[in-house]
Amino acid sequence: MKDTFGRTIDYLRISVTDRCNLRCVYCMPREGVPFIPHGQMLTYEDIVSFTRFAVSRGIRKVRLTGGEPLVRKGIADLVRSLAVLPGIQDLGMTTNGLLLEEMAAPLKEAGLHRLNVSLDTLDPQRYERLTRGGSLKKVLQGIQAAKKAGFGTADAPLKLNCVKMPDTTQAQLDRLRDFARQEGLELRLIHLMDLEEGTFSKVEGGEGGHCAQCNRLRLTSTGILKPCLFNNLGYDIRQLGYEKALEAALKNKPLAGTHNTMDSFSYMGG
Repeated sequence: MKDTFGRTIDYLRISVTDRCNLRCVYCMPREGVPFIPHGQMLTYEDIVSFTRFAVSRGIRKVRLTGGEPLVRKGIADLVRSLAVLPGIQDLGMTTNGLLLEEMAAPLKEAGLHRLNVSLDTLDPQRYERLTRGGSLKKVLQGIQAAKKAGFGTADAPLKLNCVKMPDTTQAQLDRLRDFARQEGLELRLIHLMDLEEGTFSKVEGGEGGHCAQCNRLRLTSTGILKPCLFNNLGYDIRQLGYEKALEAALKNKPLAGTHNTMDSFSYMGG
């Protein structure tokens, strides 16, 4: 599939839930945000059905996000259903890792190709502050479980996502780089973003944030297909139908992001 600027669009990010078991300072306020009623969320059948259609049109890479995808019941079943769709070449997931210790093996068995784990620091106290109560120990245990399950290889990559905060020091980054190197993992540095202000930049060690080469669409947990994270445009796949929603997203995908005053990272999945 091509958008109006000639970019090949072959990547679909799917937010399976807006719920999360953390309250990261860069994602949501301390008190959290109102959750979307379950009745408004896409069912797994909806997600598989739309993904099957999108793959028939040229989507080759799919990533599951949240919120936190592992808090949604039966997530391994969704992975299993997506993994067998003809045409999907890359099926990934981004997780905060808190539930990964028990879920890594089921996800690998279900057919997940790759994992990205959010890890902003290796200091337990700083991690607790940034996540407002998260356990660094649980995340590190989850990473080891993922490696044991078979992630962290050339065929099943395991990457670390670090959000670079204004007070992140070079020493903290060096410690993360050393950890990644010792564990045989890849580290991606994501500069702090602001949806309303339109503040974003290219991901260090990744492909995100480079508008001229953007190849992605985003499907929210409520069925809104968005052509750009930093844009208010969105098309309801249930109201418009799959084909019209996809055509509208391709036709109206902007050349570059500006700002998003309607959504949050917890809803969009980043």
